[in-house]
Amino acid sequence: MVRVYLDLCVIQRPLDSPDQVRIVLEGDAVLGILALCEIGQIELMNSEALVYETERNPSAVRRVHAESVLAQAKTTLYIDQQVIKRAAGFTEHGVKPLDALHLALAETGHADYFCTCDDRLSRKAQRIEDLGVKVFSPVELVQEIEP
Repeated sequence: MVRVYLDLCVIQRPLDSPDQVRIVLEGDAVLGILALCEIGQIELMNSEALVYETERNPSAVRRVHAESVLAQAKTTLYIDQQVIKRAAGFTEHGVKPLDALHLALAETGHADYFCTCDDRLSRKAQRIEDLGVKVFSPVELVQEIEP
């Protein structure tokens, strides 16, 4: 079973305005990933950080959408000292604190993939030599896991 941690920008991508081809492609890829979750090919992971970020969203539609996606998760990851320490190390590579927390949760929770639409986060994560999780965009992830 492939274990995947989706950051919130990925979860929200299908709701973004389809004014760029990239957004349409990523939105479709996210819907495909969620379909693979529903049939059991992917195990979706939730976390305290995702719940926190979702609760802070001022848009009720986006909040409800994220909650319904996260409800499909088989695993919920919790913040502990190991996660905090690892996230602090990621911030030294220029990763924003909340993004670092998501990345650390995915890694310490043994996710196979961390999926993000954030190009800056992806570039910074690729530079972390000892990162224990693969970082992909939704389109890259679908290409990676599709047989």
